[in-house]
Amino acid sequence: MTTTTTGTVTSADGTTISYRETGQGPGLVIVHGAMQTSHSQLELAEALATDFTCYLPDRRGRGDSGPAGPDHGLAREAEDLGAVLKATGARYAVGVSSGAIITLHTALTAPDSLAKAVLFEPPLGLGGTDLSGSLARFDREIAEGRIPAALVTGMRAARLGPPLFNALPRRVQEWLTGLMLKSQDGAAGEGPTFRELAPTQRQDIQLVAEAPADFAAYGSVEVETLLLGGTRSQGYLRSALAELERVMPRARRVVMDGLDHGATQNTSQRGRPERVAEEIRRFLKG
Repeated sequence: MTTTTTGTVTSADGTTISYRETGQGPGLVIVHGAMQTSHSQLELAEALATDFTCYLPDRRGRGDSGPAGPDHGLAREAEDLGAVLKATGARYAVGVSSGAIITLHTALTAPDSLAKAVLFEPPLGLGGTDLSGSLARFDREIAEGRIPAALVTGMRAARLGPPLFNALPRRVQEWLTGLMLKSQDGAAGEGPTFRELAPTQRQDIQLVAEAPADFAAYGSVEVETLLLGGTRSQGYLRSALAELERVMPRARRVVMDGLDHGATQNTSQRGRPERVAEEIRRFLKG
């Protein structure tokens, strides 16, 4: 296991963003997704640590990072990534799920800050959808302490539940989610539980809602980009990668056989970080 240290940067609006650091070599920032923290891709970073200095920020509302705040949105999250890139001198970024939306927005709006980018299954293709009802319902359920219901609302809004789960009636989805939360509550886990992370899911619903509805908006991205996905992921995620490859002039797509949307996570979360690291390393060193 490699040595991990911690640090902080200050984002444009004064918010503190904390991060983990491990490895040696050119700087690489790994931006986690929904219901995750800087710990979620730690094994991915360790798999890359012989070739890269990996920085794993905690997005707002997690770890020692500051709160989302009233002005939270895609622009703020991109500013946070920009602050980490600038402070560390890193020129590479890997974005996971909603973290990939942030990374892609950075490549679009601040291309000089990145030499190469890796996007793992950004939940695009839902932008422009009116998710205000989902956000209002989520806020109400969180306020009422109905965490399983709120998590189901978030999963349904971003269409991130497994296909079999998505086919179930909502009341069954909430019941199963409640069982999962209880099992986590009674176990000694790594990092915060889903129950503790639940309020942060609002931020990810908001990112999905803000993302452009038209993939053509990304046609001007000139940053060399690897689009990564798995054959077992939801169809709309695979379609989003194909559309990005079609419109982005310097993008290429790799779909990994047998992997799903959780592939970048630690092995305790059924991830396949070593397999994902192979593709990232090949691209960044190529």
